[in-house]
Amino acid sequence: MRRVSLGLPPPLGGRSAREASREGGIKHCGAKHPPPQPSPNPPPQPSPTRGEGAAPREPPRMDLLYKIFLDPFVQMGAAPDLLVQTLWEGLVGGVLYALIALGFVLIFKASGVFNFAQGIMVVFAALTLVGLNERGVPAFLALALTVVVMLVLAVAVERLVLRPLVNQSDIILFMATFGITYFLIGFGELVFGGNPKIMIARELYLPTGAVEFKTLGGFVSLQKIDIAAAIIASLMVAILAVFFQKTRIGRALRAVADSHKAALSVGISLEQIWVIVWFTAGIVALATGIMWGARSEVSFALQIIALKALPVLILGGFTSIPGAIVGGLIIGIGEKLGEFYWGPLLGSGIESWLAYVIALGFLVFRPQGLFGEKLIERI
Repeated sequence: MRRVSLGLPPPLGGRSAREASREGGIKHCGAKHPPPQPSPNPPPQPSPTRGEGAAPREPPRMDLLYKIFLDPFVQMGAAPDLLVQTLWEGLVGGVLYALIALGFVLIFKASGVFNFAQGIMVVFAALTLVGLNERGVPAFLALALTVVVMLVLAVAVERLVLRPLVNQSDIILFMATFGITYFLIGFGELVFGGNPKIMIARELYLPTGAVEFKTLGGFVSLQKIDIAAAIIASLMVAILAVFFQKTRIGRALRAVADSHKAALSVGISLEQIWVIVWFTAGIVALATGIMWGARSEVSFALQIIALKALPVLILGGFTSIPGAIVGGLIIGIGEKLGEFYWGPLLGSGIESWLAYVIALGFLVFRPQGLFGEKLIERI
């Protein structure tokens, strides 16, 4: 009789198929399957553990934390001469950023509007100076004529833009500065062309070359044009700060910044104040264009550099002249340190966006800036 398996346990004394296979194979149709042979490629053996003689290895996360938080400071201590060189370059850039930011602060204090056109004013002033010299005007006469051009621009902005928009909302005035920006871009390209130009640094008797000295076990090289830029920018910032803090015009400017109606009630002319601050911002733009142009070249790309003043203003406060100075130094030095010591880890080119990251951190924890006033509105 034929036995049919229904999943019941095997009969007593019988052997299961699993037991038969353990003894050497399962009989099927008169054939015997051999037991499985070992693989010609043995499985890989586990690597020895740390206790069996393997060299200790740091976790990837600890290695990354070391590179971010400790290694840059180790490099600073190992090569202090490079640290001094980096700090100097950041100091020069920071002073120039502060000078640009000062132009923004003056206009914002007088009208309460962020002047988006300040960047193109830097380019336009520098192009005017170089363009006049290319047409045969002597360097210092071209400098004087450029000052006159910036005065004409200030009067034109007050008459054609600001005066018709009195008592309008801030966003309308802000959009008006966009219109000034694109007008100056088109007018500048029409008159002077769009090609980069060389600043007439030699004709203005600006120094060239470098000064090298040995210190801290190495050499530090200082460009003479950077030294001149730092000195000139520092003097201008100091003079303007004293002028707007101690003089009658400065007090009038602060009155206008507090309240337009109150300033009008005591006989202060808004038109005159606006012309003065826009003309002063034009002089600041001219000095900035000369310094930046002498360090690189005069082109419309300078307006991108000028917009670095926005993080400076966020750090220092939109209405604070000392804040513009301190914010400029923080951004300038922070950019250079970040590019040199953290740049290889985070990727090259962090100098172009690091300032905005620093400003974002200040917006989160102190929106009014270091020297700005905290506004409290009652509801």
